[in-house]
Amino acid sequence: MATKKIPYGMSDFQTISTKNYYYVDKTRFIEKVEQCPPYLFLIRPRRFGKSLWLAMLASYYDVAEKERFEELFGKYYIGQHPTGEQNSYLILKFNFAMVNPEPEELAQSFEAHAANCYLDFNMKYAHLLGEGYLDGYAQQQNAESRLEYISNWCKRQGLPIYLIIDEYDNFTNVVLSRHGHDRYRALTHGAGFYRFFFNKIKGVATADGAVKRMFITGVSPVTLDDVTSGFNIASVITMDARFNEILGFTEEEVREMLEYYKAEGCWTGETEEMLGMMREWYDNYCFSEECCGVRMYNSDMVLYFLNHLTGTGKMPRTLVDLNMKTDYGKLRHLIILDKRLNGNFSRIRQIAEEGEVAASIEPSFPAEELVKPDNFTSLLFYFGILTIDRVEEGETVLKVPNLTIRQILFSYIEQGYREADVFDVKTIRLRELMKNMAYRGEWRPVFEYFAEEIREQTSIRDYIEGEKAIQTFHLVYMNLTNYFVIYPERELNKGYADLWMSPNFLNHPEMEYSYVVEFKYLKHGATDKEVEVKLAEAREQLQRYAGDKKIEAARGRTKVRYIAVVYRSWELAGLAVFDD
Repeated sequence: MATKKIPYGMSDFQTISTKNYYYVDKTRFIEKVEQCPPYLFLIRPRRFGKSLWLAMLASYYDVAEKERFEELFGKYYIGQHPTGEQNSYLILKFNFAMVNPEPEELAQSFEAHAANCYLDFNMKYAHLLGEGYLDGYAQQQNAESRLEYISNWCKRQGLPIYLIIDEYDNFTNVVLSRHGHDRYRALTHGAGFYRFFFNKIKGVATADGAVKRMFITGVSPVTLDDVTSGFNIASVITMDARFNEILGFTEEEVREMLEYYKAEGCWTGETEEMLGMMREWYDNYCFSEECCGVRMYNSDMVLYFLNHLTGTGKMPRTLVDLNMKTDYGKLRHLIILDKRLNGNFSRIRQIAEEGEVAASIEPSFPAEELVKPDNFTSLLFYFGILTIDRVEEGETVLKVPNLTIRQILFSYIEQGYREADVFDVKTIRLRELMKNMAYRGEWRPVFEYFAEEIREQTSIRDYIEGEKAIQTFHLVYMNLTNYFVIYPERELNKGYADLWMSPNFLNHPEMEYSYVVEFKYLKHGATDKEVEVKLAEAREQLQRYAGDKKIEAARGRTKVRYIAVVYRSWELAGLAVFDD
């Protein structure tokens, strides 16, 4: 049999199931879904497999697919353990990512999308709906009245409906980010048409209505909170421990994929080495405090990697999928509005500096209350920028999950400084300096360049206070280049190095140098003697880090240099180096 294809970027379950694509079997969760209340709401980050899950769910429950049950599901768990409800519903499905979010087009586009969904429903189930149905349907004027008509007709005919809504908050998030709270509020409050649509959904999902089951997905609870005052019928399963693994891949599932394609001759090498790379860039998501020991890989990231690996036999030179960067780039509005940094920027900078944050994850909150620290931190969790790391002394501790998201987080900080005219670097100049640092060991000009720019661009000085701020400042801008994979707070020989600048051999296989950097900070007015003391402290720490096994494993043939950097307020006060 031919090697299974990689379903990268695909959400068509039927094509994946029947056209020899690799499918990580999530059908076992159908049993768990049926054990829950009938109306469910699930939040997961972008590109985590939500649309594919809903497509699979629709195929399983669709009465029109009854004759294809064995073809579609026979080889999967649910095909061998059917629940009894398979192929017993009429599926009414919306995907609001297809709605044009521009305010002038929004209402018309929403109506057009709903009309197309109803048309698909009418054509698929025409033989079940009976005579007279289309005559009555033709008299309905808008999305809400058509939904009510369909529900009432199906109720009389004894035809149960499974209502599926994908990307329920896609266009509302865009409206909020691009056009502000007033336009967003007009949609979701008062007589806003989207609010009224959800009120209608509640009306047709009553105990004696035709909508017997419902599954809604999105990336945050904000819109649901705003449009659904009184919409108390949906059970939120986002942080339910039973569904921690419903989307994304476990490490064992990723290992099985790697082993399969290795056995097929698509790549050669050590599975554990490849898995180690993927773990750092794509893993570490957790969605329930009860599941801290089970970490999930982002499915899109993994498939992006495997698509390149199986096609070329090599890892992609760029480990971050451009589509991922584009999607997360849309969230810049969280910290930048009208070229001004808002309070959320300080929160993101604090998270970047400290590496983690203790917070209560709020189950819902309106857009108006995003400025509250716990709400904003919760939103970062829902978006996948933070994830649950552990529960400590009764508090949930959130961390950035992996290197991919860390790069995106740092890009927010860099863009925030630049767009708010706080700080901007000459990227070409910095890239040249970092190149010389990597290939020629010329490390001093890099740190002197940052010091020079801080002297010239005085606005940044208000943000330079404390060792962590200095460390994060350098880390953010060094990440604009790709000569090193830079790890902050890397554990080395029972200590934590501020920066381990590991060689990026994927892009620069011939680079000659790698670095461990320790930063120290003194307040304005500190003496030169105090600077010397800090340099000595840093040197002592660096000597302890030298020779750590993690460095030896990653350094390759590079020479490792250990650099001490001391700042006195916003001025560079001392530099020192020793080689391994």
